[in-house]
Amino acid sequence: MAFPYMEAVVGFMIFVYIFETYLDLRQHAALKLPTLPKPLMGVISQEKFEKARAYSLDKSHFHFVHELVTILMDSAILYFGILPWFWKRSGDFLAHFGLSAENEIFHTFAFLAGVMFWSQITDLPFSLYSTFVIEARHGFNKQTIWLFFRDMIKGIVLAIVIGPPIVAAIIVIVQKGGPYLAIYLWAFMLVLSLVMMTVYPVLIAPLFNKFTPLPDGELRVKIENLSSSLKFPLKKLFVIDGSTRSSHSNAYMYGFFKNKRIVLYDTLIQQCKKDEEVVAVIAHELGHWKLNHTVYSFIAVQILTFLQFGGYTLVRNSKDLFQSFGFDTQPVLIGLILFQHTVIPLQHLVNFVLNLVSRAFEFQADAFAKKLGYGSALRAGLVKLQEENLSAMNTDPWYSAYHYSHPPLVERLAAIDEPDKKAD
Repeated sequence: MAFPYMEAVVGFMIFVYIFETYLDLRQHAALKLPTLPKPLMGVISQEKFEKARAYSLDKSHFHFVHELVTILMDSAILYFGILPWFWKRSGDFLAHFGLSAENEIFHTFAFLAGVMFWSQITDLPFSLYSTFVIEARHGFNKQTIWLFFRDMIKGIVLAIVIGPPIVAAIIVIVQKGGPYLAIYLWAFMLVLSLVMMTVYPVLIAPLFNKFTPLPDGELRVKIENLSSSLKFPLKKLFVIDGSTRSSHSNAYMYGFFKNKRIVLYDTLIQQCKKDEEVVAVIAHELGHWKLNHTVYSFIAVQILTFLQFGGYTLVRNSKDLFQSFGFDTQPVLIGLILFQHTVIPLQHLVNFVLNLVSRAFEFQADAFAKKLGYGSALRAGLVKLQEENLSAMNTDPWYSAYHYSHPPLVERLAAIDEPDKKAD
């Protein structure tokens, strides 16, 4: 008797949904607490706390509805054989235009076109509500409806331009890969990730946001001096017009070797009234670079990717796997999709471990910035960003341990203060 892969996958999906809903309920209860955590009393204003509490509760209510609809749709698609039915219909669609469904590359393109159309239709109501109701209600949304749909259309066009060559290459590699398939797939994805890391900030990101050099002034001088003192090869320093879409703030770095760039959201500069606070945030980011966190994370991702492809090569020819989900053929893309579903338990465990590592990196980067003398400014900057972004003040420890890649503010402030207390 063949192993019931489909039933097992759907069963685990429902189990994970129940478990994560339990964590969501714990977090929802924490969000409803009417008072600030003791360490934040006198640090965060009561007015900001009330606003953050209302914003977090709105997002929490929305999340419950979104997740329920998602699990119902995903379970139905797998359990009722909609996936193989859609694969066959995409073949019929090709035949209607005189193309052969036996051509797996064309068949896959037709299938993905239908999937993209379906996902856009089903996701659109949630995206619109999140952006124009929740985000707008709490003063974050700055998009017009025209800008929203323009971004969506740009994303679809990019997917149409970039996606087919990548999908076609993966199909050919799997068909021709033989015993070294895992190595070929991993090498292809490695090259692709390096290319995208180079191309995205230069060619794709500017399609959605405007990048302008940070004007001359004290802030620019301080960031350049900090970079120089750490021997960070800063080539360009940009400000991005994040305020055209949202009031949320951010900062990031990109580039290889001696060609590094730093990007500041204009909202970050607006929210951190003092230059020293912005520089402290950059010091934290440079800490990730100096401590090789980016390199370690990249290596970890590559190892996990190789292991996943190794696992895929073991099951890609399993007729039982395909038949369990209702397929009488074994298309490459479908095999990748089904494999991802079968390793869901392992993926959740890996994500949990990666979050643990990420939180450790955040503490280390904070400590690095503090060692440079930015402890007080970083503390003030983190508090200001927490207030202005209306981030959750009360967090459930189980929920944060499972979901958060960054430590809650209370923990980060305690870690920043800890060395001072010991020194005293």
